[in-house]
Amino acid sequence: MATILIANALTVNEGRSSHRDVLVRNGRIDAIGGDLAGKQADRVIDAAGNALLPGMIDDQVHFRQPGLTHKGDIGTESLAAVAGGITSYMEMPNTSPATTTIERLEEKHRIAEKTSFANYGFYLGATNDNIETIKKLNPLQACGVKVFMGASTGNMLVDDPIALEQIFTCSPVIVATHCEHSPTIDENTRRFQSIHGEDIPMALHPAIRSEAACYRSTALAVDLARRCQTRLHVLHLSTAKELVLFSSKPLDEKRITAEACVHHLYFSGTDYGDKGTLIKCNPAIKTEVDRCGLLTALQDGRIDVVGTDHAPHTLEEKQRPYVSAPSGLSLVQHALVCLLEHFHDGVLTLEQIVEKTAHGPARLFNVRKRGYLREGYWADLVLVDLDRPTSVDDQPIHYRCGWTPFAGRTFRSSIVATIVSGHLAYMEGKIDPIPSGMRLEFAR
Repeated sequence: MATILIANALTVNEGRSSHRDVLVRNGRIDAIGGDLAGKQADRVIDAAGNALLPGMIDDQVHFRQPGLTHKGDIGTESLAAVAGGITSYMEMPNTSPATTTIERLEEKHRIAEKTSFANYGFYLGATNDNIETIKKLNPLQACGVKVFMGASTGNMLVDDPIALEQIFTCSPVIVATHCEHSPTIDENTRRFQSIHGEDIPMALHPAIRSEAACYRSTALAVDLARRCQTRLHVLHLSTAKELVLFSSKPLDEKRITAEACVHHLYFSGTDYGDKGTLIKCNPAIKTEVDRCGLLTALQDGRIDVVGTDHAPHTLEEKQRPYVSAPSGLSLVQHALVCLLEHFHDGVLTLEQIVEKTAHGPARLFNVRKRGYLREGYWADLVLVDLDRPTSVDDQPIHYRCGWTPFAGRTFRSSIVATIVSGHLAYMEGKIDPIPSGMRLEFAR
């Protein structure tokens, strides 16, 4: 494994920014200092004018393997993630077949070992009837247990109150929830179908996947977690109303945490007119008030991490009428530069972005030796040019689906290089063809 010296970088880590050199040796950060120019290295990267961040740890992606690989697979989507500065990901269980057994969980690890460009972890999926599997789960095997408390594929909707209480009581790992109240959504859908048929206007999506549907389900999850003493992580908050359910205490003092996703922080309901089904997702992108509320909650600590919920579909699928068009956006390639827009707007600091994309996920999931610029930690790094714009239309799209909801946009930052476990995986538009991702280890 090559030794890499990153010189003259603005390092952003643990609430501080300073100009330092970083030496990478044998996959790990060997030294961090003011002047390491005398150190032997196989490759020197002059990072003058660039910011060096811990690589993003994305706590929520859907890479579609097995069974849905016409949309994407672990290889294609992790490659796109690396091009976007994401060095580790945690992948969801609603594949085909669903990852609801230990055997299927380990099969995903075997696939990723051979094909993943980024480091990887996988969720075990909960159902109404697999509580015995959840009880037997080794806490080192999975990043968490995923509970769909809203509509999902196959048998993964957990709507049995007894099953929910058992899962929240007995899970040996963090419980991560998708919170939407399905009966409310079904009633709203029927009401609008009676008026518009199958071609409901996209602008009504947030009225169907409504604030009430989100709040009712999230409140249930939080109440259940408090009663059962569950370590709960609520995914992709989309409304300002839900934020009253969460604390601004330091992350390490919480048993109930929350995530926001880059698209809910960037788009609002006004974008449906332009983007249509390309920004149809669950939970729905809602109002500008909601978007600003989420950003405020990032600042004050009620939201602990930022992820993507990357969920690719083919363009043909997305161009169907509203009711039959699937929900989900392809996001990982531009997630970090999208989030950095809030730095340029003066809303978030670089230190806050690093906390929410690297430090926070590492602590929340007890990821071993990743997520920080620390000597002895794995070298998962992203080098960012904050002054060089990224024109999305001028870049190759690495997703198998071949499209992005950011088409036509120009971001004010660009990804210069991504290092995964000490391996230079991406540099100035070129991706090393050898997958270098490693299985995430958890200190539990």
